[in-house]
Amino acid sequence: MTTASMETPETLAADALLTQTRMDFGLDDQAQHPALRFITCGSVDDGKSTLIGRLLVDSRAVLADQLAGVSRSGQADLAQLTDGLAAEREQGITIDIAWRYFATPARKFIIGDAPGHEQYTRNMVTAASQADAAIVLVDATKLDWRASEPALLPQTRRHALLAHLLRVPSLVFAVNKLDAVDEPAVAFAHIRAALARFAHAAGITVAATVPISALQGWNVAAAHAGWCGYDGPALLPLLERLPRTPADGQLPLALPVQWVEKSASSSSDTTQGRRVFWGRVAAGRVAPGDEVEVLPGGQRARVAQVLDHVRRAGAVVAGTSAGVVLDRELDVSRGDWLVAAPDSAVAAPAEDDFDFDAASTAPTAWPLQREIAATVAWLDDEPLTAGRVYWALHGHRWVKARVRRVLHRLDIHTLAETAADALEANAIGHVELLLQEPIPTAPFAQARVPGALVLVDTASHRTAGAALLR
Repeated sequence: MTTASMETPETLAADALLTQTRMDFGLDDQAQHPALRFITCGSVDDGKSTLIGRLLVDSRAVLADQLAGVSRSGQADLAQLTDGLAAEREQGITIDIAWRYFATPARKFIIGDAPGHEQYTRNMVTAASQADAAIVLVDATKLDWRASEPALLPQTRRHALLAHLLRVPSLVFAVNKLDAVDEPAVAFAHIRAALARFAHAAGITVAATVPISALQGWNVAAAHAGWCGYDGPALLPLLERLPRTPADGQLPLALPVQWVEKSASSSSDTTQGRRVFWGRVAAGRVAPGDEVEVLPGGQRARVAQVLDHVRRAGAVVAGTSAGVVLDRELDVSRGDWLVAAPDSAVAAPAEDDFDFDAASTAPTAWPLQREIAATVAWLDDEPLTAGRVYWALHGHRWVKARVRRVLHRLDIHTLAETAADALEANAIGHVELLLQEPIPTAPFAQARVPGALVLVDTASHRTAGAALLR
């Protein structure tokens, strides 16, 4: 028995502590009750940070000294429980994403407070891309709630559309500050109807629309029975029942290589390769014996060994990290993709078929493409125009991308597609991109990771846009 395999009381205790810690924060995919990762979003000063503070306080995730530190004259400023930057506390606004953790007896949660200002929309997109659910807050005091069809704020529409485009599985509208209006039941009925019309027109499925008062705690952790004519569950019990983002496990294998590790096996061992290719499985599953193809190179090999995130041997499914050892040495680097090899069984060529190419006729789930049609959420202050060149990050591979055409811009007020030749900051539109090198692709509606690109300005290195393949 080698030293590395000896089990002592200390190592067993450390392993147990690590496992419990991962389960506490929902990091272990085998945990019985995995954490729900959700964000709060919406317009400026709709009460997003206050809602998170209320959830933390009511779930007893805040210590007494923490609560005392944000209290003034006996009144707690709940928003400051999540505002971690000095600029946020000084200005009373949210700038960056603040992630917090809390748990109830029924479930664990990872919650992100997204900023409402238009100039920080890129931070909201970053948070939504990792979320299982989004709570879009609506401030009743900012709307003409007496009107039968009150107009929604642009940022409310924009954030709901972005969450929908990014395939966030569950979207909840929380109508806040109804305790501050004269007729809360009328206000909630009119605002809920406006939200329902908007969601229907945009093709958004809404999990629930809940009236709340984040400041008072009404309908947040516990139901405020009959208030606003609403008899459904409070926000927290609703969150306890929402599903997690389903992994793209029914698709063929797609694994972007993030790190190449030199194996400790002897160089004289020719039964398998000497390197481990690590990455998070984006789609499908990988198991020993699978035939894989390395893209963009096109070489093929069989999987000799698969390791999970704690180096246990066995198959690994989408959404979890894997280390793959191939049955022979191939030139594989960070940024390459390991994908399920296409079926090579094709029709035999005719005797005079000199142009027959078996590789080109074999069907593949992840075709290599240079010409991309995409929906873009533009985040940069410099407009997106035809002819501009950007860095595109696909998985862990960087390629140059040129904008061939701007096709349409989505009007967030009417939801109509209007002709456009540029996309300004925070606009959503359709574009055509030409890549310097081909990449394995799929529509974003089918597969999240292979179907997404991040566009980065080549000069400033700012994140310029999120592109979702169509």
